[in-house]
Amino acid sequence: MNIAIVGTGYVGLVSGACFAEMGVNVFCVDINAEKIEGLKNGVIPIYEPGLTNIVQRNYDADRLHFTTDLPSVLNDMDMVFIAVGTPSDEMGNADLSAVFEVAKTIADNLSRYVLIVTKSTVPVGTTYRIKELIRKRLDDRGLSDLEFDVASNPEFLKEGAAVEDFMSPDRVVVGVETERAKELMSKLYRPFLLSNFRVIFMDILSSEMTKYASNAMLATRISFMNDIANLCERVGADVNMVRRGMGSDSRIGKKFLYPGCGYGGSCFPKDIRALIKVAENVGYEMNVLKAVEEVNNRQKTILFQKFNDYFQGDVKGKTTAVWGLSFKPETDDMREAPSLTLIRSLLDAGVNVRAYDPAAMNEAKRYLGESIYYANDIYDAANDADALIVPTEWKEFRLPNWRILRKIMNHHLVVDGRNIYNREELESYGFEYRGIGQK
Repeated sequence: MNIAIVGTGYVGLVSGACFAEMGVNVFCVDINAEKIEGLKNGVIPIYEPGLTNIVQRNYDADRLHFTTDLPSVLNDMDMVFIAVGTPSDEMGNADLSAVFEVAKTIADNLSRYVLIVTKSTVPVGTTYRIKELIRKRLDDRGLSDLEFDVASNPEFLKEGAAVEDFMSPDRVVVGVETERAKELMSKLYRPFLLSNFRVIFMDILSSEMTKYASNAMLATRISFMNDIANLCERVGADVNMVRRGMGSDSRIGKKFLYPGCGYGGSCFPKDIRALIKVAENVGYEMNVLKAVEEVNNRQKTILFQKFNDYFQGDVKGKTTAVWGLSFKPETDDMREAPSLTLIRSLLDAGVNVRAYDPAAMNEAKRYLGESIYYANDIYDAANDADALIVPTEWKEFRLPNWRILRKIMNHHLVVDGRNIYNREELESYGFEYRGIGQK
């Protein structure tokens, strides 16, 4: 089977490499020539555990190819996946310009049947808009009899575990409208699901909605727990105990009940905004999701508030260590990361920032330039600091040497944005501890 995947971001590159791992002949396509040349030379543009090895192995085996020229391979393909970015525009709508550019390229060069699959996260109805665009341009070319199909195949990959998620999915959602498309998608995914074929077929509109609804539910759980955590602080309860009590209820479950300093990344923020806009466009108001977004935006300010309150507003000239810059562990992605809200607030208040992240240091420079000190490790970041703030719970942050930190820091405040430390332990070393949702 030959497939092309247009877009070599998190979704496209992981998908292409994993399909190739199962023996599919894959062409990854991107208009960024520098990125494509880098991939040919083993330069992986994103940090994702396990991805480098799987890309290199399949490129060397001649199952994974990289090109900027979709027309040159298009008519040798059985399927073309559209996996380009759909960022939010200024109004919160998903920007579909890249999606439709790919559709135009397909329409203007197609000469045989192909299944066109939307893998980018797109508003409900986009796949049918792609179909209409391609059909019209084919008709304009005098190819009214040329058959093609469209399908929707949203991704549910977690950054930091994307390869594992793709190779062992808990489910694959596919929206189709013809048996031919269903057969092709079944054939493609069967090797991943030999022991338990978990492909859920549905109509295309429902498939597109499933992606948004899933992310909206997860984001809602996060914002709800952050709201509960903030209330816990005010009434004297401990959100960690509350979370354990809630999570033991089988109707609720344990996942996504961890309070923190807000969600970020490439999916939740833009998908929530896009779903709100989808509803507005059909005359419906998503009040719950608007509250989810409002709570999240407020939660991103909580780390600075705790730091500022501790020093009673007298923070100008202070130095703060920040451990963790990416929006979550095991990725270098800093899109809408809580660390950015924190650091910009610190800088605006005249605070010196010394930051460290295991993977996102280069990415941070794209957002923050030379406005902060980029430390060599966690202790370099904490040297002469008045406070330590932890927005991201990387594993290597969990068991630092508190005795060393006590000696090298000027003041001994720890603001724990992910509740990874034990208050009693830190207090035994002479630290002041501020967590989320705790007394």
